[in-house]
Amino acid sequence: MASASDSELGLPAVPASPALGSSSILTVLRDHLALAKPMIVVELLVTAAGAMVVAHGALPSLGAALATLFGLGLSAGGANAVNMWYDRDIDQVMQRTQRRPVPTGRIPAERSLWLGVIAEVAATALLAFAVNPLAAALSLAGFVYYVFIYTFWLKRSTPQNIVIGGGAGAFPPLVGWAAMTGHVSWAAVLMFLIVFLWTPPHFWALALYRQDDYRRAGVPMMPVVRGDRSTKLQSLAYAVALLAASVALYLTHVVGTAYLVIALALGLGFVAISVRLLAERAPDVTWAKRTFRYSLVYLTVVFGAMVLDVPHLFGG
Repeated sequence: MASASDSELGLPAVPASPALGSSSILTVLRDHLALAKPMIVVELLVTAAGAMVVAHGALPSLGAALATLFGLGLSAGGANAVNMWYDRDIDQVMQRTQRRPVPTGRIPAERSLWLGVIAEVAATALLAFAVNPLAAALSLAGFVYYVFIYTFWLKRSTPQNIVIGGGAGAFPPLVGWAAMTGHVSWAAVLMFLIVFLWTPPHFWALALYRQDDYRRAGVPMMPVVRGDRSTKLQSLAYAVALLAASVALYLTHVVGTAYLVIALALGLGFVAISVRLLAERAPDVTWAKRTFRYSLVYLTVVFGAMVLDVPHLFGG
């Protein structure tokens, strides 16, 4: 899933200590965990969990939930580890990523690659045997999309990198739905679309106040290539489309009125903050930062709201 860096969302890297003992072991473990970009993985799992509950119409069994979320987490973490291996050259010159464990040399690049590949193999096997083949296939598709389409191809070649690449981070709701039902419905597709449309205004808000990093690294992020105003106008358009997609989910009747009220409020809020962002002029980035933070709250709360009207959520 194309999203924020470790310094924005994940665990900040801590330089390795030459001393031996428990503190150095914890540092090594922390660095290896950072390869997965754990806070990004958590955000993805929130969307999968919401889809699972709605698809099942109740809380899923503990075994099914753990197998699905652990497998999906392994897959997403593996994709992030491969991304760190491939992007180590640009991570070295970007201020917000230069302290990651691979560009600093705390973890060898090849280890990051192989850990990512092994994690994906394990994730696919776990999901295929403990959940179902469709969930495994969709999780694998998300990995392939993020690694090959976004990381290897789009990120360094087009300012539409986040727009097209955002599809990678939208797979978890499909995986969660398929895990519970063995198929994909229109409701699941709309959940995919919500994450897909959320990604550009989320990530471009970050890029607006971190664009010097992308310029220095030669990454054609939208603000660098098209400028601030064009980026903000496009972000506003995606916020409007996101509002429409979130309302459309209500029309499938898998969510109820409580969801609709929350989705409308948050969606209109996203549109409003995008309008305010459009009025902001460089070098001020106050509203870019606020938009980024709001987008994080938006995705978590909207997917949480999906489960509010599930009739047997607590076994009632």
